[in-house]
Amino acid sequence: MKIRLLFLLIVMSFSTMAQKDAYLFSYFTGNGEDGLHFAYSTDGLTWQALKEGRSFLPPAIGKDKLMRDPCIYQDKSGTFHMVWTSGWWDKIVGYASSKDLVNWSEQKAISVMEHEPTAKNSWAPEIAYDKKTKQFLIFWATTIPGRHRDVADSEKEKGLNHRMYYVTTPDFKTFSETKMYFNPDFSVIDATIFEKGKEYYMFLKNENPKPAEKNIRITKANSALGPFPTQVSAPITGDYWAEGPTAIEIGEYVYVYFDKYTQHTYGAVRSKDMKTWEDVSDQVKFPEGIRHGTAFKVSPSLLESLKKL
Repeated sequence: MKIRLLFLLIVMSFSTMAQKDAYLFSYFTGNGEDGLHFAYSTDGLTWQALKEGRSFLPPAIGKDKLMRDPCIYQDKSGTFHMVWTSGWWDKIVGYASSKDLVNWSEQKAISVMEHEPTAKNSWAPEIAYDKKTKQFLIFWATTIPGRHRDVADSEKEKGLNHRMYYVTTPDFKTFSETKMYFNPDFSVIDATIFEKGKEYYMFLKNENPKPAEKNIRITKANSALGPFPTQVSAPITGDYWAEGPTAIEIGEYVYVYFDKYTQHTYGAVRSKDMKTWEDVSDQVKFPEGIRHGTAFKVSPSLLESLKKL
């Protein structure tokens, strides 16, 4: 009996060791009409679509009823919270929650910029958690004409001059007043927060159109609430246009994935020290048509359940 029990313990131990880390990538395709998609990976390089690329959740709110830029954050209780861009010119952001990424709460609109009569948009909302205040942050990019220092316009982007705004919430039910989050001397969109050690890194897109920047940069602070220095790093992406960064630690690297949107493909850079970045765009593989989303770690058992759908 003792030998049999020992054998079972050894088998269970090896089985646990054999379980690979599991990662998901939430994303949208096209213009976001069909909603939420997921891809998975165990190594951070090769990502495969779940459900044969079919949507997990159709959009139900907003003027255009889109689900673009889905950002998912799992809290300590295990609940997944998702925010997204509900339309090109909405003053709201979408919100829903789930325990299993399959069954979702009723979608609701969070009114983040409706108090600003001339605000044009609420793009690419993201979620972070501030340990000091025990508050969640939802932050996004908005253009309010005449509010900030002018940037040179391109004809296509005339009048768009974005800055980052935020609200805080303890429970995704009540929300603070909207406040300024990040106000550099350039147009900025697609900010995301990555916590490492005692520092919070903000990856962001310099959106200045003329001369065109369209690259990913970094600034950091010791709190998710900031303040984040507006003097940011040099570009960590290459000689191509990039947007929608998302960061995750896999093994010895921190990977930053991004949408190489003019090339209709996805790219990545990685670093061991958060200072030197290696472009590994030629090493990553993503589902065809993937657009701006979020990479996050999940349990192997959750991934296995999703793969069965």
